Amino acid sequence: MSDQRRYVVIGGGLAGLASAVWLAEAGKQVTLLERRGRLGGRTHALEVAPLRDVPDNGQHVIASGYDHLFRYLTSVGTRQYVKFPHQGVLRWPGGRTAMMGTKGLPAVRALLGAHPDASAGDRARAALATMRMGWQCLNQPTDLAELTTEQWFQRLGMPDTAREALWDWLALGIAAEPVRQESAKIFADVMATGIRLGVKHRRPVSIGYPTTDLDTLFVSGAHRVFERHGVAVHYRAVARRIVIEDGVVTGVAMADGGVVPADAVVCAVPNSSIAGLLDDLPEHDEIYAAADKLGYTPIVSTNLYLDRPLGTKGAMEALIGGAGVIDEVFDRQRMHGRGTLNGWLYCLTTSGAYDQIHKPGHEVVDEQMDLLRRYYPEAAEAKVVHAQVVPMPRATFSQVVGTDGLRPGQRTSVPTLVIAGDWTRTDWSATMESAAQSAAKAVDLLLKLPVLAKV
Repeated sequence: MSDQRRYVVIGGGLAGLASAVWLAEAGKQVTLLERRGRLGGRTHALEVAPLRDVPDNGQHVIASGYDHLFRYLTSVGTRQYVKFPHQGVLRWPGGRTAMMGTKGLPAVRALLGAHPDASAGDRARAALATMRMGWQCLNQPTDLAELTTEQWFQRLGMPDTAREALWDWLALGIAAEPVRQESAKIFADVMATGIRLGVKHRRPVSIGYPTTDLDTLFVSGAHRVFERHGVAVHYRAVARRIVIEDGVVTGVAMADGGVVPADAVVCAVPNSSIAGLLDDLPEHDEIYAAADKLGYTPIVSTNLYLDRPLGTKGAMEALIGGAGVIDEVFDRQRMHGRGTLNGWLYCLTTSGAYDQIHKPGHEVVDEQMDLLRRYYPEAAEAKVVHAQVVPMPRATFSQVVGTDGLRPGQRTSVPTLVIAGDWTRTDWSATMESAAQSAAKAVDLLLKLPVLAKV
């Protein structure tokens, strides 16, 4: 007996795409509702019309432990577009660099002190603090949720050189918040997940990057799956409320006054867009309150087209030190093998960009160029051919102290309504893997429902 249930996915970001793809693969009748005119959510390419170029809305990195994300990439046929380099580059003001291994023994050495000025004592203290950290990640102190990551590092005895060269930068990348306000428990939970996955796969978790644009990586393959399985995609489709009658989903009320019939719904929208959709759900107040309390963290990405190369030593370089600046520079020539007809393209990301998010684009570009000139001697005379600033004031949910335990699960009191999105409860922080894992959990819940047959 085939399942005649009508499945509707609200939201065309990564969580929604993965939910729709996996439901379609399971042979379900799927409709995807996206409020914008394109799919991809916060992971998509952007056109630079004057240059006829297509960079991304922000550079993404991918950990080798992203099992659910790789499942999605396999489903849409783009797994081959992720590369894991053997090392990354740490760069200090003036151009001094240190190589940071991402695999095997070089990665272990990086954990114990990649700072070029680290003394033997620093390295010994870093080794002890790192081992203590690993133990506490897996056996967490009861007060960890009350500490900032900075306070936890201090308690662990992590030396300043190790923090500057690795741990503060890594913590910022994991939670997109400065260590002075980031929740230590968020960081510890992600590290614990990485440790467990490293044991499971018998190799340390390493960091890689896409070798193509985000549309090709995430969206184009999903379109092919949708065409193959007959998934209906509705653009500019603004959902207002999931209709629940007598404890079951019956449809999705739209902003234009219509209703999309539905027997099961995956609500895969960010926490900033959840309000109103769940009004018919008994526990909606609790979920809305959690979404509000989680708040938002801003990220600013800048695509800089320069008239000359910066002299990078790697595809990914972390800018360390200076005036408290921790940022990343991505060399898109090295990453994508692109030409330089339009100039040399570098993507700079600023996580926890509270100071930058409200500044006009030209000020951000000036700040970023000043930053590059401090770190790259080759940038002294560089000129900007074109610049594209991408401010994302609600890039992720906030992961500061006080947010532990707020993230809702995918299951609701109505079995035919599930929630997905990186802000729901997963093993990861606000990452692509969290979005994909939430989709996997949501879809599994729906696939376990009794088959609905209609005459």
